[in-house]
Amino acid sequence: MSQALVGIIMGSKSDWPVMQHAAEMLERLGVAYEARVVSAHRTPKRLYDYATSAQARGLKVIIAGAGGAAHLPGMAASMTILPVLGVPVAATALQGQDALLSIVQMPGGIPVGTLAIGKPGAINAGLLAASILALSDPELSARVAALRAEQTAGVPESPLE
Repeated sequence: MSQALVGIIMGSKSDWPVMQHAAEMLERLGVAYEARVVSAHRTPKRLYDYATSAQARGLKVIIAGAGGAAHLPGMAASMTILPVLGVPVAATALQGQDALLSIVQMPGGIPVGTLAIGKPGAINAGLLAASILALSDPELSARVAALRAEQTAGVPESPLE
C-alpha cells in the first residue's frame, strides 16, 4: 500500500481484535494506514513521539482505541492538530462504558470524535476517517459513496424478502 494517511493506535495488542475492523474498512475503501501499539500509561514516550510526528510523517487522521481509563485518544489529541477518533474498547468488567465515558468527556479545546463501543465503533471510525479524507480526494469520495449506496441497496423493503 502507499503512504499511510491514517494511523490506528491502541493501548494494547489485545485491542487489535476490535481495532482490526477499522483497518478492514480502510482496506475496503483503499485507504493506506499503519497500526501501532502505543500505550498512554506503559509507553508514554512512544505515544509522545508518535503523536508529535504524525502530521510530519503524512498522517491525516488518527484512530485511537483504548479500554479502561482510555487516556490514549485524549493524550494523542493533546499532542497533534490532526483529527483523533476514539474507539472505546470493552476491556474491563464495565464492558467499555468506562472507556466510553473517559473518551467522550474531553475538556473543551482538546476534541476527540468518540465512536461506539467495540466493533461498531471501529468500523465507523474507519468509515469516518475515510469520509474526512474524501473531502479532498474525489476518487475516495466516489468509493465512500459507492459503499454507502451498497449498504442502502442491501436493506430489503419488506421483512419477507
